[in-house]
Amino acid sequence: MSSKMVSFFVVCLSALFMQGCATSSKPDEAPQAGAAPKISAEAEQALAKAEADINLARSKFALWTSAENALKSARKAASTGDSVAVIKHAGQASDQARLGLAQIDYPSTEKE
Repeated sequence: MSSKMVSFFVVCLSALFMQGCATSSKPDEAPQAGAAPKISAEAEQALAKAEADINLARSKFALWTSAENALKSARKAASTGDSVAVIKHAGQASDQARLGLAQIDYPSTEKE
């Protein structure tokens, strides 16, 4: 397996582990006043994946501004509880991060 794939899997597993650690162990608690609206589990997973993809692209100096902007939109949608928008924007962020990483392998256009 290539080192890029290994790095990607490590980042994804780390993000999922951190997501699991951040959840409350008391499901009976009533939501507090002013707490952020809940999003679906699918939206939470999409957001966690986008965060991991963005972090990987950033670590390889391959982060596109379009990926970062899509992640900001996904976070904003999560704060309002809009799961559909979270999934949409998180997917765009992940796609743009993957494209940025793929661009690393392209030949340089600089002339020597």
